[in-house]
Amino acid sequence: MTTLLQRDIQSWRDIGGLHTAEEIAHQPAIWRALATILRSEQASLAAFLGDALSNPQQRVILTGAGSSAYVGEIVVDELNKSWPAQIRAIATTTLLTHHELYLEAAAPTLLVSFARSGDSPESLAAVELLRQVVPGARFLNITCNADGKLARQGANDANTYNLLMPAGSCDRGFAMTSSFTSMLLAALCVLGQDTDLGRLESLASLGEQALRDWSAPVAALGSQPVQRVVYLGSGPLEALAKEAALKILELTGGRVMAMANTALGFRHGPKSAVTKESLVILLRSSKPLARQYEDDLLKELQRDSVAQTCLTVGIGGDIAADAPAWPDAWLAPLWLLMAQQYALHQSALLQLRPDNPFAGGIVNRVVQGVTIYGHDQF
Repeated sequence: MTTLLQRDIQSWRDIGGLHTAEEIAHQPAIWRALATILRSEQASLAAFLGDALSNPQQRVILTGAGSSAYVGEIVVDELNKSWPAQIRAIATTTLLTHHELYLEAAAPTLLVSFARSGDSPESLAAVELLRQVVPGARFLNITCNADGKLARQGANDANTYNLLMPAGSCDRGFAMTSSFTSMLLAALCVLGQDTDLGRLESLASLGEQALRDWSAPVAALGSQPVQRVVYLGSGPLEALAKEAALKILELTGGRVMAMANTALGFRHGPKSAVTKESLVILLRSSKPLARQYEDDLLKELQRDSVAQTCLTVGIGGDIAADAPAWPDAWLAPLWLLMAQQYALHQSALLQLRPDNPFAGGIVNRVVQGVTIYGHDQF
């Protein structure tokens, strides 16, 4: 038994949740393995990127679908403040339908694709779209699957760099867990200005401690029935709130409805969704100004007594870690450990099989049923 699982391995195997439980638990080890990979590839990555990020004319598009798109949304502002290049997070699911709003043939463009499997039709189509619309476009594939089509088609292309995440990061379970956090941290390390990988090692240590400290209280929280879960986050943590809400939707097969918003934005209508059967989780920012606004909303929710439970995760929160005041994008993987565990326990509570909550195939681990249309047909 591990402190995360709060039950023995055979029990998780019996209910079809062992893969997901293991993939949540091994994330600190994955982060350490990522540091080793990045050290070995630091020179080749630097040569591939050159001075592109220092060029104000350079466009960098962070892309992916679903959880992979949220990776880009979490890191984009942290990267943008570091470089003159124009860095944007645009989901493949948006890029394919409205490419004319984002692509310019004459603009030097780097497409950074986040992909667990590398087999999603939108990921492959986005690369092909840029090849056709932006001559000379370059591609950085941050992916967990060396055998995926995305990695294989770029293997011998001088304009493509495949950065493979550590073994074990290509989650076997339905929900993205270790794949998400490893790609997020890879983006911060590779595209950020801080080339010291010591922060990654420190985060792994914090993650190990968090898994030990949070396991029992999160399991207890997850054992309580709930109809709705609301995640709130400010700045980059808004995208983290989206990812946390998606974990609940995925692992409960949609039986527990979930939504995400910002602390300030929540009052503008979405607050009406809170009921006595709702859990509200506020992901606390490391930024003192943001926390003032978050604290005001928390006091308001507690005063209203509308939600079943309100709790905070993060620096100074109900579920907290003794973390330094790093940028929110860097702390996001740490807070996500709580949300992943909670979703797993809710799935078990509902007697689903967490490794595949959609046994009927209504939703699939690698998306199916997508028809790709040529951009020049319309």
